[in-house]
Amino acid sequence: MNRAVTAAGGALGPDRHRQGDFFLCDVFDAIPKDDIASMEHPLFSLATRPDRRILSYAHNDTQITVTPSVKGLATIHDKDILIFCISQLMAALNAGRSVSRTLHLKAHDVLVATNRDTSGDAYRRLREAFERLAGTRITTNIVTGEIETTAGFGLIESWEIVRRTRGGRMVSVAVTLSEWLYRAVLSKSVLTLSRDYFRLRKPLERRIYELARKHCGRQPGWTVSVDTLLKKSGSASPRRVFRKMLRDMIAADHLPDYDMTEEPGDKIRFAPRAGLVDPQVRPPVLSEEALEEARRLMPGWDVHALEAEWRGVWARTGRQRLRKPDAAFLGWIGKRRRQES
Repeated sequence: MNRAVTAAGGALGPDRHRQGDFFLCDVFDAIPKDDIASMEHPLFSLATRPDRRILSYAHNDTQITVTPSVKGLATIHDKDILIFCISQLMAALNAGRSVSRTLHLKAHDVLVATNRDTSGDAYRRLREAFERLAGTRITTNIVTGEIETTAGFGLIESWEIVRRTRGGRMVSVAVTLSEWLYRAVLSKSVLTLSRDYFRLRKPLERRIYELARKHCGRQPGWTVSVDTLLKKSGSASPRRVFRKMLRDMIAADHLPDYDMTEEPGDKIRFAPRAGLVDPQVRPPVLSEEALEEARRLMPGWDVHALEAEWRGVWARTGRQRLRKPDAAFLGWIGKRRRQES
């Protein structure tokens, strides 16, 4: 069972966030979650080599400065660690469990969950990612948890190898998230990602998916100018090169969940792939009682992610009008539960 424990190994008392407590990451197959603020604004480098630029970004009332360490800026692939941590914490919160800003995780679990290999070199790269995340400094006024503050912080406050193999490879790691990111988790300012996100190897593909997920979501479509997309992506490429990369993405057509098309006026349109949205047929509405029963049947799972998965199955199988959607959903939950047992 997933629980928060103290550094001495005991269970948490009434104050679940007191200093010294940590959260043990052991939720199997947690649904991928990402914080909304970093999905909307460019905090991560898209470079594949050490990037030591100071990044400045301003959009509407949002101001961001990202300063690298000697190791370079944190990259969008380094962000996988944060997504893993957010996913674990959200699974626990949705199950009514205690959480903490400091997490203990197994390096192997991070590699597997984020679709990476588990070679010795992969562990070395994971350590380098921790170093970049801790060293990169963000100064911003982005609101998280309904609180706007202008402050500087690292993407993670600290990290420590807790246990190694005899050969020196990290086994378990303690990570303390920034207060800024932890506040976003506690306020549930997060969105569910497709598991296929981790199959995207090109940094720009990941960033474009994040923007589509944030701005299009389940709406019929989102149209944006190439100029705005270039700015929000954080890409350092010239405009003409960026447009060419977008056209290559459109031709490849493997962005999870969304179709991309080029439209007149130098614009790009994103639309959910067939089955996610049909404005002619409204999806079935579930009662709170059905969702609560689903929580009881699938402890530790994100019930809203399960609901979204069920709606996807409903859409792919003909979008039938359901007289008793609660019964249909709970019947599907029963089958899902048996598959996991």
